Amino acid sequence: EVQLVESGGGLVQPGGSLRLSCAASGFIFARYGMSWVRQAPGKGPERVSTIDIYGHTYYADSVKGRFTISRDNAKNTLYLQINTLKAEDTAVYYCTLGSDSRPRSQGTQVTVSS
Repeated sequence: EVQLVESGGGLVQPGGSLRLSCAASGFIFARYGMSWVRQAPGKGPERVSTIDIYGHTYYADSVKGRFTISRDNAKNTLYLQINTLKAEDTAVYYCTLGSDSRPRSQGTQVTVSS
């Protein structure tokens, strides 16, 4: 059974940073591309970043230059380094398999507020 468990969210002031983690199990992590998807209150899910099995990355225009996706196949863990946080980054962040934009796990809440 595929399990994805996100962590690392929290309440941060504008301009701050966070590192999100996604612990994966139930599948061969190294063989799958992975994505981070976020959903803000009252809005649909938005895929913000993807990393393939070769380390090639994609970022949505709204996060380019501020977000960095990475993976550690030895630890079956996906990361998202978020810098220069803005109020509009407030959302629940989820990790997904491949480029799936549909959240299927519990997510981790990121709130950016002064």
